[in-house]
Amino acid sequence: MTGPLSGLRVLDLGTRIAAPFCAGLLGEQGAEVIKVEQPRRGDFMREIGPFVPVEAMDPGYSLFWAVEGRGRQSVTLDLRRSEGQDLFRRLAATADVVVENFRPGTLEGWGLAPGALDPRLITVRISSFGQDGPYAPRPGLDRVGIGYGGLLHLTGYPDRPPVRVGVTISDYLTGVFAAHAATCSLYARDTGRGGQGAVIDAALYGAALRVLEWTLAAYDALGIVRSREGNRLANSAPLDNYPTADGRYVCIVAGSDANFARLCQAMDRLDLVDNPRFARLVDRAANGDEINELVAAWTSSLDAPTIEARCVACDVPVATAYTAADIFADPHLGARGDLVTVEDPVIGPLRQQAPYPRRVGEVPAAPSGAPRLGEHTRAVFGDLGVSETELDRLAADGVV
Repeated sequence: MTGPLSGLRVLDLGTRIAAPFCAGLLGEQGAEVIKVEQPRRGDFMREIGPFVPVEAMDPGYSLFWAVEGRGRQSVTLDLRRSEGQDLFRRLAATADVVVENFRPGTLEGWGLAPGALDPRLITVRISSFGQDGPYAPRPGLDRVGIGYGGLLHLTGYPDRPPVRVGVTISDYLTGVFAAHAATCSLYARDTGRGGQGAVIDAALYGAALRVLEWTLAAYDALGIVRSREGNRLANSAPLDNYPTADGRYVCIVAGSDANFARLCQAMDRLDLVDNPRFARLVDRAANGDEINELVAAWTSSLDAPTIEARCVACDVPVATAYTAADIFADPHLGARGDLVTVEDPVIGPLRQQAPYPRRVGEVPAAPSGAPRLGEHTRAVFGDLGVSETELDRLAADGVV
């Protein structure tokens, strides 16, 4: 792909989501991404469903892998073996960024820690609890990140157990933060402002912690322990995901005085504007249950398209809670090119989300399909001067 990072090479040593997602974001901005996978098995994401039935593949082809593995080449290399480590050092000498998410200390044990590699490298190290501190050795995945980072406690309804976000959010957030930091470090390196390379320490819990809004400041200044509020907010109303007559939900955000007046117009309830219980934001917040129930009664009498049309006509912020089917059918998403067709090497054309964000005036190109395991091993190592005979031997020995 072309883009502002064209000409840069990224080595993706990661598994699952956070580290590969970071590398993939850099790839969508033009960097060449080479994924280093364990011989024979490869990234764990290849084993997670849902699966498309494919002959000779049990249980099938992972659609999770088809999305998260896209936009990169795949080489196999056993980093636990001395010959694999030597080959990786040669490969790293051609790279600009290395992204990994092993347990802290793993690369050190293999003799592949940042200090043992080219000092110009930007090394992104993703882990559950960070590279130092008493909890650094602990294992963990996304759920640990949102739990320890304070986000899980805030998600759901106050009278029910915490609920995870619908996607692996701390993995994705960590990948975004890490890609941002890597790009900044590349700028500093290549403009002479930062000297050599850098090591970026990105913990899963840290991404969740960073997006807690006012939660920590309120505890420090006021002693308030923020907790779950469901779909509503204690300091703003009306705001909720409201049920509709066709069994869907619409999100309406009308907390400000101006938006509330517009919503009353859409509802044909201008009498509510002058009602002293709802006249100001502070009044509506104090009577939040009542005003939200009035809005819910209105939405329940109409289907989602009608509610959305009335709100849009009155300039009220609104959105229907979309399903995947809605996303595929929506004209706005289609006009903006938010879906692309990726040519997957196993199952052929596959529509999925486009690279994001975009630069004005440019249409993001579709990434290459997620590679087969080791698909580019011979080409990549051949470019390093490794002969076919040597690659045959390394493959027979399980090094590649």
